[in-house]
Amino acid sequence: MTRDESRVLRVGALSRVEGEGALHLRIHDGTVAEARLEIYEPPRFFEAFLRGRGHTEPPDITSRVCGICPIAYQMSACQAIEDACGVTVDGPPAVLRRLVYCGEWIESHVLHIHLLHAPDFLGCASVVELARTHRAHVERGLRLKQTGNAVMELLGGRAVHPVNVRVGGFHRAPTRAELTPLTERLLRARDDAWETVRWVSGFEFPDATTDADLLALAAPGTYAIETGTPTVLPSGSTAPSRAFGLRDFTRHVTEEQVPYSTALQSRLDGRRHLAGALARYAISGHLLSPAAREAAREAGLSAPGDGGAVCRNPFRSIVVRAIEVLYAVDEALRLIDAYEPPARPSVDVVARAGTGHGATEAPRGLLYHRYTLDGDGTLTDARLVPPTAQNQGAIEHDLRRLVEDEIRRRGLPDDDTELTGLCERAIRNHDPCISCSTHFLRLDIERT
Repeated sequence: MTRDESRVLRVGALSRVEGEGALHLRIHDGTVAEARLEIYEPPRFFEAFLRGRGHTEPPDITSRVCGICPIAYQMSACQAIEDACGVTVDGPPAVLRRLVYCGEWIESHVLHIHLLHAPDFLGCASVVELARTHRAHVERGLRLKQTGNAVMELLGGRAVHPVNVRVGGFHRAPTRAELTPLTERLLRARDDAWETVRWVSGFEFPDATTDADLLALAAPGTYAIETGTPTVLPSGSTAPSRAFGLRDFTRHVTEEQVPYSTALQSRLDGRRHLAGALARYAISGHLLSPAAREAAREAGLSAPGDGGAVCRNPFRSIVVRAIEVLYAVDEALRLIDAYEPPARPSVDVVARAGTGHGATEAPRGLLYHRYTLDGDGTLTDARLVPPTAQNQGAIEHDLRRLVEDEIRRRGLPDDDTELTGLCERAIRNHDPCISCSTHFLRLDIERT
């Protein structure tokens, strides 16, 4: 096939991602003339569901957005409601929020690493095939996921759509004795997390670079998870250039509807941007635990704040996620060791008229919520901006570059199978939660 012929590549359903969608690529004269991530899941109307509900209800409603990262939605919702009502949650309830979020990071990241992403690097079509050839690694991933689930079950009441989280804190706080079994499990998980970093750092990574601006929360003195200030590291820079308050989030991050998707796409001050593990590590990697920083150096990464370079290769995001798992285990152990049960598991949040903003770092990136309340606490407006929707523009652009580079190196292949697989791998790098964003992948190559 000659270079100047055209082709349309279509993937009807992307495997090993959360949700459903498609990819359409139109290639002409050696360039990608069009790249579309077609999110075809029906709109889920969560923002509409929230209007007219009481101010205590968003945590329970929004946890249903995602069964893998419900804590992210609950914590962002709680923050926004508390901000609207002028309430700050600190002390032991705030500690428990960070602890349960560590559990979610562990279970979500290891699900992606071991079951969804690792097969790409080891030539396996699925985790079932991976389990035949790398059984010990899959079993280690399942043990880690069970540990993350155990943290969520104890603090949240259950691992999927937790019921113990409430505005102002928790319905019930655990005793120190109840946390002791978690300590024992987390100590075992720490060894598994170390081994996971060593395992994935040995994969072969294609040479790729994203030139999107990076966006993540940053918090003084700590690796941001459940709170922080939106911070930007521009393309080509080695240090964050600016930060902005949550109240200004939608002034900087704007959304637009594209005709081929039921998900909105976002721009950061008019530019492509990327949220998630690469962004967090680039902005706050120097604040990881000592063990996580040592694991990063052993894996060939070092954080910019430690004198290292910014990692912009999306294929290496699996290594950064593994490092974040080790950090989450260390942080959970630290929080449990210092925990003192509160006199009350929550603070009172009295309804008042106002608009509140909340943001946390979901496993896939920054998740923003905004709610407006009337005088009796009824929601009159709701806005949710999930990370996968923010990342779609950057993913599309990266696909263009990746495919064009492949064509320059090897020419346009007669068989679409290999090119389709490369595109799917590139999308899985970002661990998209397509169901969260619809409010993925069919690949089409159009031949003319």
